[in-house]
Amino acid sequence: MSKKQIGEQRLLTLLSDFGDRDVYVGIMKGVIAQINPRLRVVDLTHQIPPQDIAAARFSLMNAYAYFPVGTVHVAVVDPGVGSKRRAIAVEFAQGFLVGPDNGIFSGILSQSGAMSTTGYAYTAVELTNLNYWRTPQPSKTFHGRDIFAPVGASLASGVPLKQLGQEIDPASLVKLDIGECKQTTTGVVGCIQYIDHFGNLVSNIAGSYVQGKTWSVQAAGLSIPGCETYSDVNVGEIIALVGSHGWVEIAINSGNAHSKLQLNWQDTLQVVLT
Repeated sequence: MSKKQIGEQRLLTLLSDFGDRDVYVGIMKGVIAQINPRLRVVDLTHQIPPQDIAAARFSLMNAYAYFPVGTVHVAVVDPGVGSKRRAIAVEFAQGFLVGPDNGIFSGILSQSGAMSTTGYAYTAVELTNLNYWRTPQPSKTFHGRDIFAPVGASLASGVPLKQLGQEIDPASLVKLDIGECKQTTTGVVGCIQYIDHFGNLVSNIAGSYVQGKTWSVQAAGLSIPGCETYSDVNVGEIIALVGSHGWVEIAINSGNAHSKLQLNWQDTLQVVLT
């Protein structure tokens, strides 16, 4: 790698389901430091539930916009590690994505700006250039160490995307289907797309649907009032509101809506406008 490339210094983020008990995250950071010890690395989270690609998709989709243009996001939630699933890198308007081709990036790439009137507004490559892997014989169980971390560090140090492997059709990237919102005569039908640490049930219904309106959510046999803050109801009461992420969610003031309502990923809910 040239001195010019080393000097470019993009920010790099890490997201995984590795947790903090084992040394996996530290090892990835060590590999990154071997390539470029001056890179700034930000841990988005390593507490994604094991093998939960949907949770990783949501987390990335709601985090990337808060980072500088050009940031490299390395994401490793990879139940198919060692199989024939592709290892990929993507360049889009806001930066770069590195990880498995299993739908983990489909949330980001489905958002505004990922498409243009002329087609896809991003470029993808399969990571086939072994010169940017830690070893040409990577572990069958730890591509985060042997492929994704070194490739991410190389990208963040200025290596061009197309130097990392064979360009692939953006339309061929795996998309994770979480269900679509459907407008009805009374509101919008959607589903749960994420459950956070507090047990809040985050839907795939955008907050723009309810902005400036009187509304409620029907779910788990209940009609839940739409409000603005958690404290708009008493402690222990159920509430619907638009979270900081911009999606309609169901919560319990100082409680856990997931445990109470037993709603899970992709379960249906309906916003009713009145």
